[in-house]
Amino acid sequence: MGGSKVFQIVGYQNSGKTTLMEKLIKTGNERGLKVGSIKHHGHGGSLDHHMINKDSKRHLRSGSLVSTVAGEDTLLIEATNNEWKLEEIIGIYNGFDLDVILVEGYKYSTYPKVVLIKNEEDLSLLEQLTNIRAVVSWFPLESSYRIFSNTQLENFIDFFYESILIN
Repeated sequence: MGGSKVFQIVGYQNSGKTTLMEKLIKTGNERGLKVGSIKHHGHGGSLDHHMINKDSKRHLRSGSLVSTVAGEDTLLIEATNNEWKLEEIIGIYNGFDLDVILVEGYKYSTYPKVVLIKNEEDLSLLEQLTNIRAVVSWFPLESSYRIFSNTQLENFIDFFYESILIN
């Protein structure tokens, strides 16, 4: 594929982003692609990984910017920063030789994206965001964008892997 393609899944809270991410990841793997994912935890509060050992936590508390624990086929990276930029995280992911990086959130970034619209209040996203390639909607919607029903995510997934990723 010639480098990782980055694609965003965006929408407001409880719009189905994680469900769509799971389906895209599973389908990508079934198609033989190497898929990475990034989730933006935009609801406040810190994430605490219980598997990171005490020494790693101590390093972070002492001022280390990045602390990593590897074991049992898992690499957990915990790093402190006031605010991680999506480009910085993608830079890390580029070392994993992925075909596609799926990003859940970071809605105002400029990567190609699908917007999930759960109710009419969410329609403002279509005016605020850039590089929209498709819309998944919970109600009938007319738009200049390619529209998919939330009850037919398989249609969007086929569209994604057959047309978006190759362009």
